[in-house]
Amino acid sequence: MLLMSVTAETVAKELSVDQLCKKIGAKLSSVSVKECRALKFNTPRFYSVNGLPLLEKHYSAGKNRKYAPKILFIGGIHGDEYSSVSVTFKWLKTLNKYHSGAYDWHFLPLVNPDGLLKKKSTRVNARAIDLNRNFKTANNHIAAIDHWNVKTKQRARYFPGKKPLSEPESNAIHQLIEELQPTVIVSVHAPHGILDFDGKVRPPQRLGPLKLRQLGTYPGSLGNYGYHIKNIPVMTIELRHAGIMPKKKEISAMWVDLVRWIKVKTKSKEIAVLLDHQQTNEQ
Repeated sequence: MLLMSVTAETVAKELSVDQLCKKIGAKLSSVSVKECRALKFNTPRFYSVNGLPLLEKHYSAGKNRKYAPKILFIGGIHGDEYSSVSVTFKWLKTLNKYHSGAYDWHFLPLVNPDGLLKKKSTRVNARAIDLNRNFKTANNHIAAIDHWNVKTKQRARYFPGKKPLSEPESNAIHQLIEELQPTVIVSVHAPHGILDFDGKVRPPQRLGPLKLRQLGTYPGSLGNYGYHIKNIPVMTIELRHAGIMPKKKEISAMWVDLVRWIKVKTKSKEIAVLLDHQQTNEQ
């Protein structure tokens, strides 16, 4: 009976992924239902406020590799940044075809499905909370809720929630960071048209058409949490437009530059220190 129950639950979860693929395909002209299904996402473990699955895909490193950088890759944390979801899907398609096992990749291509799938998509989630302000903040920084009250003049689109990690979507990222101990976190946004970076590792000067411009971190943001609390470099790819896809050659150039940077840093002393620290923590 237990086996039957588990099997039924797995089938139900797989159906929920298929249903979400249909919803994404209906919302985004740049991501087809067929393309979404073909990625064969992992059985869901995390769900949004409204009960939609958070799509998850893991590409493991080869078993014979002593060191392999772990990249946690996040798209669609803001539901109204369509291109961040679409481009992440394109890179997933590339990785699905060419994954060599050199690196360990873990993707969440759509962290905020509730925001995306509203009739009028929203930055915030179903409880009107900005997921990129809902993480823990370093002790020596102003609390996210205080920053919102004073600095952002209580603008609704930046509301961090009354306390950190109040939302299932931000908790999913938090859990994955604890579970994976990633070497670097990559998060895709729009529409500032820059490459932002928080961390002690030397960042790339550009990814494709995007030039490096470090903005600093906001209280409650993933950058603040990843860098100042977890000591994990956070790369924020800010695409030029939220509703317009980059050209194919730009999408390709950004991916090539990202992989090249990871490859170079893997061989450098900078990233070696992080990998050694990571391995020690896992023992």
